[in-house]
Amino acid sequence: MPETRDKQVVVLASGNAGKLRELAQVLAPLAVILKPQAEFAVPEVEETGLSFVENAIIKARAAAQHSGLPAIADDSGLEVDYLNGAPGIHSARYSGGGDAANNAKLLQALADIPEEQRSARFQCVLVYMRHALDPTPLVCQASWEGRILLAPQGDNGFGYDPLFYVPEYQCSSAELPTGVKNRISHRAVASTLLFEALRRH
Repeated sequence: MPETRDKQVVVLASGNAGKLRELAQVLAPLAVILKPQAEFAVPEVEETGLSFVENAIIKARAAAQHSGLPAIADDSGLEVDYLNGAPGIHSARYSGGGDAANNAKLLQALADIPEEQRSARFQCVLVYMRHALDPTPLVCQASWEGRILLAPQGDNGFGYDPLFYVPEYQCSSAELPTGVKNRISHRAVASTLLFEALRRH
């Protein structure tokens, strides 16, 4: 694996600065240098998979192929039980607009649905591929259980955070302190699982 002063360079198949920062912090004890795929001119790839796992593998494989380096990709989203798991893998593109439009569409889809039928969870799948032809990629998955509120609450977050109620803390994800969210969220738990898997590797 390519190294820079005894540190392994790994490509993150994303341009999201927040994801890069979070993952880099988690993986820091492993002496990993995580770099965004833009530094290697990795093009955006079409997510044609039918599951979070498939889409994460597609993204990781593309990044590894174009960069010649190991790659990490994540695919995540919101599953609402009443909607048979929607928006699911389409969470980011649910409405065709941005976060506010996605939240509005979700609230409309759940209009008049009682609290006890609004159960939901965030899912996150992280995939690590040593190279583009890696036959045994590391796959780490975590979920975060909650329910969908009747209206947005809080402004410390993004995506569906203002609508996602966290029973343990009796508030929305967007009302949680950043430090708490970065410890208990689906992405935080999946990142920790990936750290442990890579450490064993």
